[in-house]
Amino acid sequence: MREGTAALIHRADYQQPAYWIRKVELTFDLDPAKTIVGSKLQIERNHAVPHGPLRLHGEELNLLRVLIDGSSVSFRQEGHELIIESAPDADFLLEIRSTCAPEKNTALSGLYTSGGSFFTQCEAEGFRRITYFLDRPDVMAVYTVTLRADAKKYPVLLANGNLQATGELDNGRHFATWHDPFPKPSYLFAVVAGDLVTREQRIRTRAGKDHLLQVYVRRGDLEKTEHAMNSLVASIVWDEARFGLPLDLERFMVVGVSDFNMGAMENKGLNIFNTSALLASPATATDTDFARIESIVAHEYFHNWTGNRVTCRDWFQLSLKEGLTVFRDQEFSMDMAGSPSARAVCRIQDVRALRAVQFPEDSGAMAHPVRPDSYSEINNFYTATVYEKGSEVVRMYQTLVGRKGFEAGMKLYFERHDGQAVTCDDFAAAMADANPGSPLASRLDAFKRWYSQAGTPRVTALGEHDAAARTYTLKLRQHTPATPGQADKLPQVIPVVMGLLDRHGQALALDASGATERTLVLEQAEQSFVFENIEHEPVPSLLRGFSAPVVLDDGLSDAALLVLLRHDSDPFNRWEASQRLALNRILAALRAGQPLVLSSAFIEAMRAVLRHPDLDPAFKELALTLPGEAYIAEQLDVVDPQAIHTAVMSAQTQLAAALRDDWIAAYEANQIQGGYTPDPVSSGKRALANLALSMLVLDAQTTGDTVWPGKAYQRFKDASNMTDRFGALAALVAAQAELAAPALERFHALFKDDALVIDKWFSLQARAPEVDGKVFARAKSLLQHPDFTLKNPNRARSLLASLLLFNPAAFHRTDAAGYVLWAEQVLAIDALNPMLASRISRALDRWSQLAEPYRSAAREAVARVAAKPDLSPDVREIVERALASGEA
Repeated sequence: MREGTAALIHRADYQQPAYWIRKVELTFDLDPAKTIVGSKLQIERNHAVPHGPLRLHGEELNLLRVLIDGSSVSFRQEGHELIIESAPDADFLLEIRSTCAPEKNTALSGLYTSGGSFFTQCEAEGFRRITYFLDRPDVMAVYTVTLRADAKKYPVLLANGNLQATGELDNGRHFATWHDPFPKPSYLFAVVAGDLVTREQRIRTRAGKDHLLQVYVRRGDLEKTEHAMNSLVASIVWDEARFGLPLDLERFMVVGVSDFNMGAMENKGLNIFNTSALLASPATATDTDFARIESIVAHEYFHNWTGNRVTCRDWFQLSLKEGLTVFRDQEFSMDMAGSPSARAVCRIQDVRALRAVQFPEDSGAMAHPVRPDSYSEINNFYTATVYEKGSEVVRMYQTLVGRKGFEAGMKLYFERHDGQAVTCDDFAAAMADANPGSPLASRLDAFKRWYSQAGTPRVTALGEHDAAARTYTLKLRQHTPATPGQADKLPQVIPVVMGLLDRHGQALALDASGATERTLVLEQAEQSFVFENIEHEPVPSLLRGFSAPVVLDDGLSDAALLVLLRHDSDPFNRWEASQRLALNRILAALRAGQPLVLSSAFIEAMRAVLRHPDLDPAFKELALTLPGEAYIAEQLDVVDPQAIHTAVMSAQTQLAAALRDDWIAAYEANQIQGGYTPDPVSSGKRALANLALSMLVLDAQTTGDTVWPGKAYQRFKDASNMTDRFGALAALVAAQAELAAPALERFHALFKDDALVIDKWFSLQARAPEVDGKVFARAKSLLQHPDFTLKNPNRARSLLASLLLFNPAAFHRTDAAGYVLWAEQVLAIDALNPMLASRISRALDRWSQLAEPYRSAAREAVARVAAKPDLSPDVREIVERALASGEA
């Protein structure tokens, strides 16, 4: 069923439900074409709100029976609701029997089939596609679930919690009954049934309890689950050690499925994972894949407490669990990395991802606060703002109260709210109350503006040195630009971790104690901070560790940036200096409309990084990688994607040529002998070697040299791991070397039976640097490839998201062919999977900031999609907001 513009839901309108559901008994007779679901719901009247009818949510269901306390009851169905006007005022048992059709469920929300097995996805509102229910996060119940299915086809039957009973039934069928002792909202419900194999491990936690860990996958994938299991064990150990949060069930299960809209889902005790976030072997997964799997496994496990034991009162509070848990998985990844340098690399990678996705979101049509005030379709608010910016808000709590103070706040949070559905305000109160003398406690109301104001604050810094008084005054100003629906913004509370360096790079004392680092709290539109006994003009090192999600303009000269690049004790600001040096040159060329020519000073600075004996290879790779085209576009009022791409490619070509001998030395020095391990040191060496190889192949295309393309092809053929193999292939494809075509063909032949690797094959071609429209043409032709399908989200994303969301120069064409393709594919996917379609539709959120002729053509494409009468609410909200924002 399709609807027009969905009704707007407002946070201010929240009310408790008229009824609570306390206990749930579900039975499933599983069949792909027609699954019968029986539910018994123990319901009690909520006397805290005015009496009203019982309204249950349900979609795509065939209702068979409704009973109250064993007797028939009158009801009516309106839209997606089952309404019972005469529900008893006292506690009662509601019985419902209905059917659904899992094999027809291409939306992958609710109960569906994939590869011959049954899976569920209930967040945010998928449970209503399984049975009628009060499908909202503040309704928490204890579940008992019985699954019945053909024993041969579906030997594994899983649900949340602890296994209570199994047995045989007539006609070759069997059953399993599961009980979850912890109350949970319906979005955390899960069922899996299929022919799966499992990796098992038993552990004993610090609390002295034994637990069974299980990872279930389809046959043939078991050897790729070792890393996921190790990551799960590490997560359990870390959470108990860092925050005192133990595993609370007899067993913890993880299941992999290839058809999944998200990365993974934290269903209580039964996490369901996209196989891309679960399966890894050295032959099929890169270092990036290994790190991503470790992070996502940790993220979903950490949700067991931050999201499951304490959950959201309503969906506006989504960042309560997601922002907090992203912060926790980032902290975990840094702790797993070990060394200070490896920790810094993790932080830089997180910030780079934030800037590439969330900053543009904050300045586009879908700009919204970390805690939105309204939405039409909640699926559209699983965003970088809620997750990644939400994580930065949590990180600022820790910056303001300290690591120990943050742990005290977490402890109080769970003492107060375990087993409850709560709000972001409840978390803020626990942090402040646990740290009464902290900078947070006295500024709590102002700090909470991070939850209510959209947009990325701009912080301007101006330093004035008084030689006679030997003082340095740092003036900080802040301003947050207007966003859709929010014109005027109040000042934010912004922690600015900083230090001062002299012209030789020595850290200066900031106070009488001799401390060389300090956290300033910017809470007004403008503030000044004075530092005594500063003999000479210092170089400020501001926003260390990216202490707040803001855009900083400190006006530093190249000379000052070079001091930071060479000497700053903060690795993040060293990296930031390298990015600023490159960005300044690219922006200057773009604004002048002139070809980019890199100065010898910049080239020598990059050479110094490459040759530096004390910098880790992973850091060098990050520092020598140019800013992304999307991030560059964020710095411009009017965006010409082709001009940006030309400037970036020019910078890369010049760096490749000028540092050729250094690239050769770096490539040779970072070869790894022996077996593959994804540890930070080895991963860093492979990253730098692959960057060097890509630069050498790029330079060879300019000079006509055949040696390095040949070496890249040989490395591609001989590599013993996917990181080296894919790095060599990427170098050939990016440079459009002649050997790219046979390498791509060979790669496909080698891995044609591994879906996740073929996803890489599609993505690599769609993300390649555009040259004369060849990448767009190739990507468009791949839509007809026998291995391509829109029905599998991973495959659709591998090609279409790569092209439309992450390759601006290939997408934004003067002939508008990219926009025509976008409209066609958004509509095609929307007919199958609205959630996936809405993600792809975000490619034109910021059409109004494009230069002509892109702007008019992009607007026409958005309007064409918006004019379709049968759009899903998911896509309609995106395109209508895009139109409204661009024409405001």
